Amino acid sequence: MVTLGDLLEFKNELLISIKAILRSNPSQPTKKWLKSYEVKKLLGISKGTLQTLRGNGTLTYTRIGRPFYYDADDIQKLLAERKEKFQREAHPYPKRRNHA
Repeated sequence: MVTLGDLLEFKNELLISIKAILRSNPSQPTKKWLKSYEVKKLLGISKGTLQTLRGNGTLTYTRIGRPFYYDADDIQKLLAERKEKFQREAHPYPKRRNHA
């Protein structure tokens, strides 16, 4: 027989697990499709910059009615590519090894 105490304990353990998962990757969107305002906030860009990224093909999108929708996976890939490019530009030469 399951008691009220058992259910409360299960609830607390479940909440702790969910919080741990959310903390492990806070920047990862939980939705598959993001609206323009969410992409602007995530990337820290203006409406005009978002329009430019759509226009030049940097960001793919789909449109249903008036709103634009962006694939969250594409946004994460774009961020990862930009991060790698920045790191290569910041450190263009590999570290030298000291051979003793």
